[in-house]
Amino acid sequence: MTKLLSAVFLASALFVWLTPERPNLIAGIERVTLHKGRDGGVTWFLPRVCMVPQTGSRVMALMTLQTIAGSDYYGPVHWRESKDLGKTWSEPQPVPGFGRRPFSGEIEEAVSDVLPTYHAKTDTTLALGEIIYYRTGRYFPEQPPRYPVYAVRDAKGNWSERRKLVWDDPRTSAIYAVGSSQTVVLKNGDLLIPVSFRPKERADYAVTSLLCSFDGKELKVKRVGTTLHNTVKRGLLEPQLTVFDNRYLMTIRAEDGFGYVSTSTDGLTWSPAESWKWDNGQPLEMSTTQQHWLTHSEGLFLSYTRKAEENANVMRWRAPLYLAEVDRKTLRLIRSSEQIVFPLIGDGLNDPTHVPHYGNFHVNNVNADESWILAGEVIPANFRGDLLLARVKWKRPNRVK
Repeated sequence: MTKLLSAVFLASALFVWLTPERPNLIAGIERVTLHKGRDGGVTWFLPRVCMVPQTGSRVMALMTLQTIAGSDYYGPVHWRESKDLGKTWSEPQPVPGFGRRPFSGEIEEAVSDVLPTYHAKTDTTLALGEIIYYRTGRYFPEQPPRYPVYAVRDAKGNWSERRKLVWDDPRTSAIYAVGSSQTVVLKNGDLLIPVSFRPKERADYAVTSLLCSFDGKELKVKRVGTTLHNTVKRGLLEPQLTVFDNRYLMTIRAEDGFGYVSTSTDGLTWSPAESWKWDNGQPLEMSTTQQHWLTHSEGLFLSYTRKAEENANVMRWRAPLYLAEVDRKTLRLIRSSEQIVFPLIGDGLNDPTHVPHYGNFHVNNVNADESWILAGEVIPANFRGDLLLARVKWKRPNRVK
């Protein structure tokens, strides 16, 4: 018996010695303030960036952003650019066709939640957002039918007029939304776009993916994926797509205290959604806030908000903003890898209305050395906040294209 135990101990020790530790890919996170709005003035919100190749090996960062002055109350969509990897930026300028228009009576039609995506096959940038309506200077819940719209920026910097992404389906009679959604551009130039939608007779949203063609001018729906449902409150919202390890992944906002993940081999046929869990099987407590994928050629990451001791009274636990590596086999978050991207500032227990929120953020790969996470802060007490950039620095080159 003693010899057997000794053999087991030696084998275990040898296994530990020979098994390398899980490599840590993140060298550090550098936080930069791009615009100060906390103390007054304009608060820029909904920052989204894509990298646009230039002549030679140069690259330009193209950002879309909007001001915010109240709950879901945004100004016209603007764009700005950086040609030195985010060190300096041009002044924001309006995106033509993405301003406000009269709709009916006191109601205005506006555009929100725009995401720019570079399309290599046509050398254009597709800015995809959604219609939203305002009445007497504020958002109102009885919204007319809402739908996605897009504009195209060509290689010379010219913007097209606004166009509607048409998806004729009775299930979308109230809304179909693609705002702020991470999309996948396929090798043949088609796009996989995640979408949430509901008919007028239902309160809960469902999610799926749309396979779309794009010729540099017009975006058309070719196929529609299988549907995922959750009937709690507003259901499933703001799905985000990525592709990793030869499979498509969707992470989804929900309103039942969790966030969800689903997989697909073709980007259209989706597995039943499972709640996000830690690697020990414990579910993450989330509160109706989007999550976003961050991909490295050697690892998969998720950025998210969750319940923590210090943020118990913060609305929807929207601070701090976290980043953690995803176990590639189990699709669970590796707890020991969790890092804070943007910290909780202020007292999240006794004075939560003055804590800046990071619930509307976005993620993109920049080059082999770094990726970015951008957030427009908003302080609920006064709807002010800074425009923030977190540079995620990689220890080894990121070869994701």
